[in-house]
Amino acid sequence: MSEETRQPEAQQPEAQQQAGDTSAGTSSQEVEAQIRENLRQVVDPEIGLDVVALGLIKEILFEDSRVHIKMLLTTPFCPYAPWMVQMVKEKAQEVVPERTVEVEVLPEPWDPSMMEDPSILGFGPGMF
Repeated sequence: MSEETRQPEAQQPEAQQQAGDTSAGTSSQEVEAQIRENLRQVVDPEIGLDVVALGLIKEILFEDSRVHIKMLLTTPFCPYAPWMVQMVKEKAQEVVPERTVEVEVLPEPWDPSMMEDPSILGFGPGMF
């Protein structure tokens, strides 16, 4: 698995540079950090961990008056997908009420190596 896949944060500076500063004078990096922190309230009901810790939030892009969030699901036919997508949208919207928030579910498969700490689920070094 590539470093880019396991560490989505490595892609973010480029997206943030494109975004520039937000209208309130807060940098897009700071706003992204606030959004990610708020998204920690969205917990996958089957696994019991939040979407950030699971590595489901791949990218947050700032484009004019909207925020575009790219996320994964832990399984292709996750029964909680509609609820989780809606919660991600709502929690991001709390941080940026002046912007439109869009959530895109990516088709790529998720695996535990994308987590912040795979050892939480019992996965150790060298398992991926």
